[in-house]
Order: sequence, then structure tokens, then C-alpha cells
Amino acid sequence: MANAEVKRRGKGRWIIAGVLILVVAFIWWRHSGGKKGFGGPAVQAVGVAKAVSGPMKVTLDELGTVTPVSTVTVLPQISGYITKIGYKEGQTVKKGQFLVQIDPRPYQIQLEQYQAALAKDQASLDQARSDLARYLKLAAQDSISAQQVTDQKFLVAQDAAAVQSDKANIDSAKLDLTYCHITSPVAGRVGLRLVDVGNYVTSGSTTGLAVVTTISPTTVIFSVAQQNLTEVLEQLESDKTLTAAAYASDDVTKLEDGTLAAVDNQINTSTGMVKLRADFPNTDGRLFPNQFVNVHLLVKTLENATLVPSPAIQQGALGSYVYLVQPNNTVKVRVVTPGPTDGINTVITKGLKPGDEVVVDGLDRLSDGAKIMVAGMESVTTNGAPESVTTINTAGAGSKSGKKRQHRPNDQGSSGAASL
Repeated sequence: MANAEVKRRGKGRWIIAGVLILVVAFIWWRHSGGKKGFGGPAVQAVGVAKAVSGPMKVTLDELGTVTPVSTVTVLPQISGYITKIGYKEGQTVKKGQFLVQIDPRPYQIQLEQYQAALAKDQASLDQARSDLARYLKLAAQDSISAQQVTDQKFLVAQDAAAVQSDKANIDSAKLDLTYCHITSPVAGRVGLRLVDVGNYVTSGSTTGLAVVTTISPTTVIFSVAQQNLTEVLEQLESDKTLTAAAYASDDVTKLEDGTLAAVDNQINTSTGMVKLRADFPNTDGRLFPNQFVNVHLLVKTLENATLVPSPAIQQGALGSYVYLVQPNNTVKVRVVTPGPTDGINTVITKGLKPGDEVVVDGLDRLSDGAKIMVAGMESVTTNGAPESVTTINTAGAGSKSGKKRQHRPNDQGSSGAASL
């Protein structure tokens, strides 16, 4: 019985020791990067894609504000009571369309008074001219003094000046009558009503009778950083038309296409930004005054650029790099110089050439010289849409669908990288 008990205890100790050995071996295997037995590092399954040559649109993505071409506050030029309002709030009006009527009767009476004064002074002038003609005949016969003839000439001049004054008064009264009938100075949309029938307005009023804002066409004012201004000016100096697209706040819904119209003449020293203005036809009125929009300004298109998926670019102590696939199914760290990106693809200006294969998926456990197993080569597709560029579709590359990303200069577009 004693010997059996000793054997059972010895067997239990061996079982415990075996379990401990397995646990230690498992921990060592986990910390050694998944080495299988004594055969070296495990092969890492990765997704790869080839660098291709294609176009890349360099686009500045900025925040802008819809700024109408004209915003006019219609002010009264004369004083009087409002007798009629000819617009509805929010109505679209044409240039010259009737807006407000001020009581014209006082100005009509004043016009008639000036017309009567003109008739009186015109009669006096005609009489003075008739007398002057008679005096000239008598003077030729030496029947009256020269002084009398001269005085009559002065009287004619005075009556002529009085007639001119009356005519000016009549023109002023007619102008006042015109001011009683107020029309829209521009085509646009009328805002909320500022006055009502029966209100008394004066020529010194600052409130205004109505506010008319042009809707179509319109402009968008936005700012770009001073480091991006040079390439914009270079394109303008080459007489090239830069296109701008306005997007809603979600940066997905396109509202309108337009063109760059002007660049401000100075940089804001506090922000390092310069203002630009883009013109938009806005025929459907989707751009509303003072609306915030995202402006995508197409500066230029890089032709035959080397493109790789943005997730392939990593960041480390050496800077930007990619894992370049080698013929012996290993990877090599290749330092690259990235250029503009659209969030999906990135231009490589130095370090790669079209046809090179880079790792785009399974990057987290790679290192220089690691063995890989290619899970599958992703196909390269070219979208022929007017606003598209050559894109590289890779499975698991982490690219977002549904949102149109715009190309931004010097945007690295890299994902979480293993440090070198």
C-alpha cells in the first residue's frame, strides 16, 4: 500500500511538471512572434498591391462662405406715408420690379406749383424779350438812351434765369415723384418685411424698406494657406481656369461647380491665410447667402504619377516607408517620399516605380526581411468618370466607402505604423 501511494504521488508530480512545461513553452512561443518549434519565424499572410502610373488631381479642400454679389438695403429718398407694398417676404424679384409706394400727393402738388411758377416767369421773359426788340429798333433811330437798352438786356437775363430755376424745380419735383414709386435695384430675393402700410418713413431712415440679395449668380469666399498660394498664382499667371466645387457641410453632397475669380492682394498676418473668391452660376439656388460650404479647388493634375494605396505608407524613425515585396517572398523596408493624396491613393515622388508590389494589409506584425504569404493580388481599376482618378482597390486596406475624399497636397494618408 505504501509503494502504491508513492507511485501515485510521483505520477502526479510528473503531470504537474508537464503542464508547467507546456505553459512555459506556450508563453515563449507567444513572445517569440509565433515561431513554430525550431523552424524560425512564421510566415505572415498579407495583402499586396502594385504601384501604378496614373493621374492625380491636386485639390485644395477649404471652408468657405457663400457671399452674394450684391446685398442691397433699399432706403427711402423722401419722406411720406407708405400706401402700398408690392412684394411678399422671401419673394424672388427682377430688377426694376415694384416694391413700395410712398404717398405721392404732396409731391404732385409741389410739382404743379413749380409748373405754375414756370409759366409766370416764362411770360415775363417773353415780355422782356419783346420790349428789348422794340428798344433795339428805337435805339437804332436814336430815339431812346443806350442806358435803357442795356437795362432791358439785364432784365431779359434775369427772367431767363428765373425760367431755368423753375425748370430745375420741376425736374426735382418729378424726381421726388419717381422716388415715391420704389423698385428693386437688383434681381434677387427679398428678405422679411421691414415696414407696413401706414408707416411714415423719412429720407434719413437707416432701417430701410426692404433688403434684396442676389442669388444667381453668387460667389464663395474661402481662404488658403500661404504655402499653397504660389501654385495657385502660377496657374492663374498661365491663363488657366481653376475649377472649384462647392460641397455641403457633410463634404459629400455636391452643390455647385464654379471657377476661381479673384485672389486677395494681401495675406492675413495673424492666420497666414489669403482670401480667394470663386464664382458660381447657382441657377438652382442651392447656394444660400452666408451658408458655410466646403470648397474643393482643383489646382492641377499630375499626369503619369506613381500611385499606391494610402494604407501602404507607414511612419517610423526613418520617416515615410513601405514594405516592398521581394521575389523570395520576403519584405524589405523602402523609404519613400509621398506627394499629394486623395485619401485612397497617394503619389510617391521618390522610392518606388510602377510595377513594384507593396504590402497594404497585415502590416502590424511585419519587419524588415520577414517572410510573407500573399493572400491575393488585388486588381487595379480605372474609373472613367469625369472627376475620378486611377484608384487601387485593395481588400482590407481600411479605405472608407461612401465619402468622396479630395486630394490634398502633402497629406501623408498613412495608417498606424510599426516603429523602425
